[in-house]
Amino acid sequence: CLVVMERCFSVSRDDSAPCYPPPPTSPPPPQVLPSPRHPPPIPPSSPSSALTPPPRQGRLSFAGAMVDVSKWPLFSLLNTEELATIRQACVFGISANEAIYITHGNEVFVFGLNSSSCLGTGDSLSTIVPKKLDFLRGKKAVSLSYGSGPHVLLATEDGNLFAWGHNGYSQLGNGSTNQGLSPVLVTANLQNKKVREVACGSHHSMALTEDGEVFAWGYNNCGQIGSGSTANQPYPRKVTGCLQGKTAVGITCGQTSSMALVDNGEVYGWGYNGNGQLGIGNNGNQLTPCRLIALQGLCIQQIVSGYSHCLALTDEGLLYAWGANTYGQLGTGNKSNHLSPVQIMADKERIVEVAACHSTHTSAAKTQSGQVYMWGQCRGQSIVMPHVTHFTNTDDVFACFATPSIMWRLASMEHDDFLTVAEALRKEFDSPETADLKFSVDGKCIHVHKAVLKIRCEHFRSMFRSQWSEDQQEVIEIGQFSYPVYRSFLQFLYTDTVDLPPEDAIGLLDLATSYCENRLKRLCQQIIKRGITVENAFTLLSAAIRYDAEV
Repeated sequence: CLVVMERCFSVSRDDSAPCYPPPPTSPPPPQVLPSPRHPPPIPPSSPSSALTPPPRQGRLSFAGAMVDVSKWPLFSLLNTEELATIRQACVFGISANEAIYITHGNEVFVFGLNSSSCLGTGDSLSTIVPKKLDFLRGKKAVSLSYGSGPHVLLATEDGNLFAWGHNGYSQLGNGSTNQGLSPVLVTANLQNKKVREVACGSHHSMALTEDGEVFAWGYNNCGQIGSGSTANQPYPRKVTGCLQGKTAVGITCGQTSSMALVDNGEVYGWGYNGNGQLGIGNNGNQLTPCRLIALQGLCIQQIVSGYSHCLALTDEGLLYAWGANTYGQLGTGNKSNHLSPVQIMADKERIVEVAACHSTHTSAAKTQSGQVYMWGQCRGQSIVMPHVTHFTNTDDVFACFATPSIMWRLASMEHDDFLTVAEALRKEFDSPETADLKFSVDGKCIHVHKAVLKIRCEHFRSMFRSQWSEDQQEVIEIGQFSYPVYRSFLQFLYTDTVDLPPEDAIGLLDLATSYCENRLKRLCQQIIKRGITVENAFTLLSAAIRYDAEV
């Protein structure tokens, strides 16, 4: 019986594909290294150990999308009440075994393994119970980053910079190499400066001030401080050279490299370049900032760095990648390094966000319709081409597929004002505030928008013509389908997704057949096919035979 079911619900391939205008001409073809090279050995830090409790449910809002924070195992230690208090959070550490979170009341809590005293609790003891950092109480964080030691940098809303954790190379900026057991205010060379963004490499640190200046300090074996030498830098030092007179608007660090984005869209890089991660067309280290000439004519609006690769997003939503490619993290379809930026995802729609982190070889991107892609090292696999996921944000990629499963940024639980078209449509489905039409099914109302239905469905396009009586109605009665089925159909028109048990999907398949919605039919067939069990096999088989005969 189950074999027959498989045949009855075989899904035909959708050969249709969206058509997009051709991408702009890419920069000259990049040079390719004959074989991958690796950065110099990173100094040893504290040993790691596993702290991975089983996942548990708990959903919070991250920047306009719902994220299940228990996808990061550490957060499954918190109960529902604790999760509800969180405004910002970050999971970090060499094995993703440390976490920090900030509540809506601006109280800071930490928990985890505490390698190199990176929790800032005043000791080196691990804890699975969140501890409060009273020193940071009431200080609203605007930026946070962490190194491989790990060491931690945190910038507050009032422009202050705090640092703690591993300090073997003066990456805390306090002039010493003593471990930072507790958060300390970093003031050297930053008097009267307001820090708005921080970035950490493996053992070096960077800060971006409100007036667009970049400061760097810490480990400098490859020139990642940008000082013109390879001497370690014990205090914050202003990065000058080609950045002199420029206004920086963004900074990012690879393991031993540094990048800065300036307000006119130019990108500058310095430090280790053995894999071409500076994007300057060669693989020589740079002791001072060097402009990425290959991006000339493009206005870059976001840059991110992985372990030894970089991604850059233009103001037109085009994506460029360069550097190491051992795991396919450039998304070019192969594993060849690139010394200069190369455009990727040119056949996809506009990109609105890219993600990478210096402690991983994973890359992610989000499109304007809300689709999230991932590539690179993903749970041990090398994915050499961007792969579309079912995630709603780039954060989930790192929770589920990065090694280690850190957070690539300080995640905010507050909604972002910006919504993609797909997110906006999803949000407005069944919204009485903006709807101009109601369907009444089984005595329940579903609120919709005529324009959306006309755009998405030929049946409604025909219905809402002047000669149809329904075009003049504010409430349309539906009698031939159940409420769950008809609501799922309308929701599909807003979201392109279906969430029904296989038994209800039979009714939706009937509707899709009646309304000639072929894509919806295929989705229903997939749901029913996946939901076959011994208990429901007879019911589903009957439906399979019936609809197979109809189609």
